[in-house]
Amino acid sequence: MQTMKAALVAAITVVALTCCLLPSSAEESGRLALIVSIDGAIGPASASYVREALAKASERRAEVVLLRMNTPGGLNSSMREIIADVLASPIPVIGYVAPSGAHAASAGTYILYATHIAAMAPGTNIGAATPVQIGGPLPGLPSGTPDKDGKDKKDEPKDAMTAKATNDAVAFIRSLAELRSRNADWAEKAVREAATLSANGALEAHAIDLVARDQAELLRQLDGRVVEVAGGKTQRLATKDAVVEAIEPGRISRFLAVITDPNVAFILLMVGIYGLIFEFMSPGAVAPGVVGAICLLIGLYALNLLPINYAGLALMLVGLVLLTVEAFNPTVVIGLGGIIAFVLGALMLFRVEAPGYQLSWWVIGITTAVFVGFALVVLGSLRRAAKAPERVGAQAMRGLSAEILDWNGNEGHVFAHGERWQARGADAFEPGETVEVASVVDLTLLIRRAPARTGEGGTS
Repeated sequence: MQTMKAALVAAITVVALTCCLLPSSAEESGRLALIVSIDGAIGPASASYVREALAKASERRAEVVLLRMNTPGGLNSSMREIIADVLASPIPVIGYVAPSGAHAASAGTYILYATHIAAMAPGTNIGAATPVQIGGPLPGLPSGTPDKDGKDKKDEPKDAMTAKATNDAVAFIRSLAELRSRNADWAEKAVREAATLSANGALEAHAIDLVARDQAELLRQLDGRVVEVAGGKTQRLATKDAVVEAIEPGRISRFLAVITDPNVAFILLMVGIYGLIFEFMSPGAVAPGVVGAICLLIGLYALNLLPINYAGLALMLVGLVLLTVEAFNPTVVIGLGGIIAFVLGALMLFRVEAPGYQLSWWVIGITTAVFVGFALVVLGSLRRAAKAPERVGAQAMRGLSAEILDWNGNEGHVFAHGERWQARGADAFEPGETVEVASVVDLTLLIRRAPARTGEGGTS
């Protein structure tokens, strides 16, 4: 029995040690595939997420990083940050447009071209990489005006700024294509003519390297391929039996994803301004000032991460000032000018046309309505309250009724405003008599007889 017990304990120990060591053995052998998912518009949060994921992959010595994308595009600055991190990564990054029905348009196409191996799932597409953040019509698209030969004029930028943006984007994507030995001509066409390709079309055009139905098939196809990573080192991939693990965005990335939404940043900015206005109107309230300051700083931080138009921000501030002036000095013209300035400033605030980074008309309309109501109702009420008679202090005591408690000569005590007061007067009064407060000197009330009240019909 003791031998059987000892054998059972030994078997349990071996199983436990095996289970504990399996994951670490997979990582030590390098057979670890980490998945990073970009789903939606590419912005500062996406760039932070990819950077953190690549750092973790390097620390854990992963075999590959699968960058799974389904994006309509995004900010040019964030796209370039992601590409810089991918090019500097010592871990091979596999771009994978998935699942079926997904796409990697605009900025997603550039990122896919930058990855060490580009793959797509059936039913996906890439392309439409024309830069549109500068505004205006898409450069290179047919203008509809035929030339002398009867052909439409193509590839003629509308202005110098469009030409600069287009040529810079073409040079950038061609450099990525040459680095990864992919079709540079189609890449240029995707920029100049907003061309797109399906998964099979991209494979035939040599714009990508693989088509895989799912990540398991992708890892099988990657097994044995040789890639060149940062520093010119080559690496043979061993992904056939790799352990797959997804990396979730960190707290900073999730926080950035919330505040860098233009609508959220705009609302934070407005809440911050409202809070400070309330604090200045009623010093000592504390809460409005604290909340307003925090929201304003977070909103300004978010604006710093987004490409904004400072002329738009200035117009918004001018609109807020004009509406405040209108509340204290109604002229209609100033208020109307403030509304126009605020709305125009909000429309101009974000100089971005990338998908997912546009300010909602609903947010602009609701914010404008709230502030107009605030300016006309709240500030107007404060203006009327400032002009109303005082309700506290010596001025508020004048004209109040008081009851004589005791009187001796020309002084005594009265009951007024719920308190016992020392009083003086030129007349002699009897206890219980009702008098009127004429003035206040220090803490003494100067009283007089209440004027006789005229009743109906002129009798007193």
